[in-house]
Amino acid sequence: MPVLQIDGDDFTLDGEPFRIISGGLHYFRIHPDQWADRLRKARLMGLNTVETYVPWNLHQPSPDTFHLDGGLDLPRFLDLAAAEGLHVLLRPGPYICAEWEGGGLPSWLLAHPGIRLRSQDPVYLAAVEDYFERLLPPVLDRLATRGGPVLAVQVENEFGAYDDDTSHLEHLAGLLRRHGVDVLLFTCDQPADLARGGLPGTLATANFGSRSREGLAALRAHQPSGPLMCTEFWIGWFDRWGGHHVVRSAEDAAQELDELLSLGASVNLYMFHGGTSFGFTNGANDKAAYRPTVTSYDYDAPLDEAGDPTEKYRAFRDVIAKYAPVPAGPGPEPAPKLAPRTVPLTDVADLLSHSAAPGATVRSERPLTMEQLGQDFGFVRYETVLPQAGPALLELRDVRDRAQVFLDGQPVGVLERENHEHAIAFGVPRDGAVLTVLVENQGRVNYGQGLHDRKGLAGPVLLNGEELDGWTNLPMPWRSLDGLDFTTGNTPVVGPAFHRGTFPVDVPADTFVHLPGWTKGNVWVNGFHLGRYWSRGPQRSLYLPGPVLRPGLNEIALLELHAAPSERSVRFVPSPDLGPTEE
Repeated sequence: MPVLQIDGDDFTLDGEPFRIISGGLHYFRIHPDQWADRLRKARLMGLNTVETYVPWNLHQPSPDTFHLDGGLDLPRFLDLAAAEGLHVLLRPGPYICAEWEGGGLPSWLLAHPGIRLRSQDPVYLAAVEDYFERLLPPVLDRLATRGGPVLAVQVENEFGAYDDDTSHLEHLAGLLRRHGVDVLLFTCDQPADLARGGLPGTLATANFGSRSREGLAALRAHQPSGPLMCTEFWIGWFDRWGGHHVVRSAEDAAQELDELLSLGASVNLYMFHGGTSFGFTNGANDKAAYRPTVTSYDYDAPLDEAGDPTEKYRAFRDVIAKYAPVPAGPGPEPAPKLAPRTVPLTDVADLLSHSAAPGATVRSERPLTMEQLGQDFGFVRYETVLPQAGPALLELRDVRDRAQVFLDGQPVGVLERENHEHAIAFGVPRDGAVLTVLVENQGRVNYGQGLHDRKGLAGPVLLNGEELDGWTNLPMPWRSLDGLDFTTGNTPVVGPAFHRGTFPVDVPADTFVHLPGWTKGNVWVNGFHLGRYWSRGPQRSLYLPGPVLRPGLNEIALLELHAAPSERSVRFVPSPDLGPTEE
């Protein structure tokens, strides 16, 4: 592969002028058996490059563990891009934002009480260096300087929106160079943050989704020479629970792309294909109010969540064809889908009575956070004994993020960080009643100053003004559903509980799981965690990739946090329901 260089105000590749026409494609949001399909569709739209972040928190879920296989096999993804004739822009962080849990920063960093993320804090820098030492060696052979597809590597991510410490960016760039990264380095920031987030001697690029002429002018004012590039050209947006499904018309986005390309700039479409924040990996924002992001990362992108071309795909292909060669032909067709069906969920397993594995329960005077328990995602079940019967006012001073309160196993209420709720009143029926608080991590904040987002009960718990002590803390990360005690029956279920069913498949294909009547929870199919659902919307279906299914009998399991509907079933439908597009 030729090497990307800068010649005056242009990029060159192998000595020839080159314009980057790229699209965002996050390997960790796509089933690995579908990587090749998505990359092929990127080339067919006219892209010559794809961009991906690297999620540190998935690759290194604990300080002494590092994964680079399966859905995290970054070298394989890069090899597939090269096989498709595509270049790659690699954005390894350490911070990535991406509407991803904690902006990609591992939760175990927050087990250090005074750590300062994205800074020159020695504790943070030692962890970053260890991450790069593990990640980069397998990637080096994929750099363009060694014949691979990676043209350029980004330093940090939108740092100017967080801080202005140039020495931190210098340190990260130095780490990349010391670990063998010898391709072009670049930074990206929104136009107003270019001065704060820039690194002298490193190519600066801008992020925006409209007013291209203004954005590029701001970039040129900051950087008088060098190629103009929009690293995140926002062609859609993400959704939050309780909001509406954000869309942008293909016509409007295509007109803006046309203007940007007419000005001679390079571009990376954010996103070309958004994919899915599977499992517990969605992020959140907290600008005076906590707002978790939905499971779908459809992003109203040219390829929808299932990888099918949209009107925007065709419109962008037409625009790109004005400025660069586009493969001949009509373009890709939608992939086959499963026929609609209803799947009964006949088995149930109560969550609160789930027996902890030996050694899993931790005793403490005050509730421990997830980070103190060494836990990244999921839930924590907290329990203590109340001293006496009578009227009670329970105060949870810092809920992160959603607490369901039970007394002797019966629900008494819910407190949500999103709504700034901290107290609930109830009557204690007897001396020695058991108080249970089930706390869900709904996604660590991924942007801004709220990154230090520890989860669980992060503050004291008071009963009638007196602090409660003597707690048991049970981490419930639900990496596996093995060990659940399922029974079959039609008895009404108050919840929280797991519900399970089976269904046959002849030929595996994509589908969407629709959940009418269910309130809030998570879905697994054949042990693969699809993500969260919530009747609050806007999203009302979950994408089920075809490769998760197998010929023959398959299993689906739901964790429903509230009462189950009278008809305990789900629907498989060929199309999604991402919700209304206006509030």
